[in-house]
This record gives sequence, C-alpha cells and structure tokens, in this order.
Amino acid sequence: MTPFPSPDVPTDVDVVLPCLDEAAALPWVLGRIPAGWRAIVVDNGSRDGSAELARSLGATVVTEPRRGFGAACHAGLLAASAELVCFLDCDGSLDPAQLPLVVDPVRAGHADLVLGRRRPVAAAAWPAHARLANAVLAGLLRRRTGVPLHDLGPMRAARRERLLALGLGDRRSGYPLEMVLTGAAAGLRIAETSVDYLPRTGRSKVTGTVRGTLRAVRDMRRVLAAPPPTLLVIAKAPVPGRVKTRLTPPCTPEQAAALAEAALADTLDTLAAMPAGRRLLVLDGDPGDWLPAGWEVVGQAAGGLDVRLVDAFAHAARLAPGAPALLVGMDTPQLRAATLAEPLSAARRTGVDAWYGPAADGGFWALGLARPSERLARQLLLGLPMSTAGTGAALLERLTAAGLAVHHLPVLTDVDTVPDAHRVAAEAPGSRFAARLRSFDLAPEVAG
Repeated sequence: MTPFPSPDVPTDVDVVLPCLDEAAALPWVLGRIPAGWRAIVVDNGSRDGSAELARSLGATVVTEPRRGFGAACHAGLLAASAELVCFLDCDGSLDPAQLPLVVDPVRAGHADLVLGRRRPVAAAAWPAHARLANAVLAGLLRRRTGVPLHDLGPMRAARRERLLALGLGDRRSGYPLEMVLTGAAAGLRIAETSVDYLPRTGRSKVTGTVRGTLRAVRDMRRVLAAPPPTLLVIAKAPVPGRVKTRLTPPCTPEQAAALAEAALADTLDTLAAMPAGRRLLVLDGDPGDWLPAGWEVVGQAAGGLDVRLVDAFAHAARLAPGAPALLVGMDTPQLRAATLAEPLSAARRTGVDAWYGPAADGGFWALGLARPSERLARQLLLGLPMSTAGTGAALLERLTAAGLAVHHLPVLTDVDTVPDAHRVAAEAPGSRFAARLRSFDLAPEVAG
C-alpha cells in the first residue's frame, strides 16, 4: 500500500471515512485510496480495534465521541485541510479506487458537489427496503430543489470551504441529505456519476435493517421540513459623501465610499455562499456593478433606522411566510458564512426564537427572527435608540422581555472608524475590504 501523506504534508484531497467497527473492511478500503490522497478515519466509538488498525495502516485517525453518522462526517470535515474533500463509507461497499470519478468534475470546475450514483453489482448489495427509502427521498429532493439526483449516495466530493459555508448542523442520518439540500439552496452546482455498489463487509449501522432505515428516513424528513432562511442585508449605496462619513478625514470621501463598496461586496458574497430561500438587499440608493447575481433589491422605507428595520422584516415575512429571517449590516466584511449558516441550520433551530449578533461598540451587527412578522418587528425595534453604546443591550432586553429564546452570535467589530477598519482588515486579510484598505496611500496617523 502506498503510504499516506503525514498530516503535516500538504495534499489537495482528503478522504473522510466515518468508522464504527469496520476492522474487517479497513485494510481493503485503505489499500485502495488513490496515491497521494490522505485518508482521515473518524472513529465513532469502535470496539473492534478499528482506530488502532487504521493508524497502523497509515491513516490519520480522528476520534468523535458523539455517536451519529453526521457527527463522524463533520468531525472529518473539520479535521481535513485539503482543498478538496471526499466522503466514503468505510465498510467496503464502495471502491475507493473510483473516488476520482466524483473528484475530477469538482477539480475541473464543472461541478461544486458530486455524488456517486450507486449501481449494485449484486442483488445483495442494496436491500430492497433501503433502496426504496432512498428512491422516495431522492424524489422529494428533486421536487424540492430541481436538482436531478437519483441517489443520496455516501460517496461524494466538494471543496472544503464550500461545505463549511453550508453550516451543516445535523449530526445523525440527515447529514447526507442536508449537504445536498443546503448545497442547492446555496447555489452549488450538484451532479452525480455512476459508481459500483458492492456487498458491504459486516452489517450496516444505518440502513442494514428496516428499523435503521426508518430512523434514517425520519432524520432526513426533519431536514426536508425546515424552510431555508431569508437573508437580508441593509445598506446604503456606496456614494462618496453619503457613506462612512466618520472615516473622513483622514480618508477622502472617495476612499470612504470605496471601502464601503468593498465591505458591502464582501458581505453579499459571504451570504451568497450560505443556504437561503431568498436574499434581499434592502438598499438606500441605486445598485451598481458591485451587486452580484442572486440578490433581490428592495428599497428602504422612509423614516429612521428603526422604521427601516421593521419594514425589512415585514417584507421578508410577506415574501416567505414561515421561514426564518436574518438581517445583517454592511459593516462587517470579516463575517464568515459558517458563523451564520450553522446556527440557522435545521438541526440547530429547534428551540431558538431569535439570533442576536452584538457589535464591539455596543450596537448589533445581526438580528434574526425564527418567526418574523411586522408585529414582532415593531415590538422589538420601533423606538429603539440607534447608534449608541447601549443599542445592543436595549435590543437584547426587548428580546428577553418578549419571552424569546435567543442564540447569541459572536461579537464582531463594525467598521466605523479608521482603527476599526485596520482591525477588521487584519481579521480578514484576503477580503476585498482589506485589499482596498492596503491600496490607499494613507497618512501615518491613519495607519496607527
């Protein structure tokens, strides 16, 4: 067997192998991983020495104590470092030598997520009850998303960063379906290719019995039942003299507007990578060539910021009744998609009524409502003192008084001042915002 790269050696493909008592299959599976690719075996509570055997065969071994197929898969995704990540059952039912069939279309840029459509090589490879359940779920998925998939097969490949941006939250049997469902909602190009399906070694932990299949179907139906969120960004068009006026001086109005445009573009791109039913830009002004595809532009209501926020949530509730709505500003270009996507995932929403993102200056950078309505938005926001050091605390007090269970998001820094801008650029050095800030020939006191 070709030795696997050590964890310290870069490789462009990591293979995640969720493992529960698969010692009998491991030598064959690991022996057929393509040369130069790293195998990450995620031990999910094995008692047959699987972890020790995998380690002795050269694989990287990760321990995930939380039982569940999704828990093991996600632990492997977090442990991976390669640009491309594959997933594969560790039971010998799929041939790792065929992994390039799902990886190559992603590597070539023809697709963002590729699944292996299983073709049984023997009648015993795929029990009738499991095949029927798979066909029903695939049909529901096609109708829900329009993605022409016929199989929710466990062999699949995608770019790691695209998967992390989905915020996958299910840790049980719904994980494979959630990946496809949220991937479609995030605009991923999803495809499938035929792969051989072999009789597995040992007994299946998920679909090998009718009871296990029913449990998997129940998990997946729960994921299907959750509507994708409506995402809103409230912003001013980046016109010199109208935006980021606190940056001037020392910035010129044109530099301040350029920074605002970069921050807005970064924010829109970040939220575009997240799963969403609709994406609304609530804009004061006219859109420009900075507006990416996939965003609906809604004009801001007349009145103060509190009135405009109320109107934005009311509009989201009318467009997508029953879907959660989350609103962010244009001042946090360091925001990462996974920061919002996982708390909003179907599995993480249970028992949550609102999402609150505090800003370092005492304001807030995000507010989400699980069941948005104009009445609730007015109760929470109308008359709220804005742009003060106590704005965030006042909003949190109203959320609590309304009896809402609040999920707290991380504290982020808004870009209000030049020192803020430098702090944010340091947190997101690869962003448009950071690049734009670096391009300015600023006076020494600006860079301090």
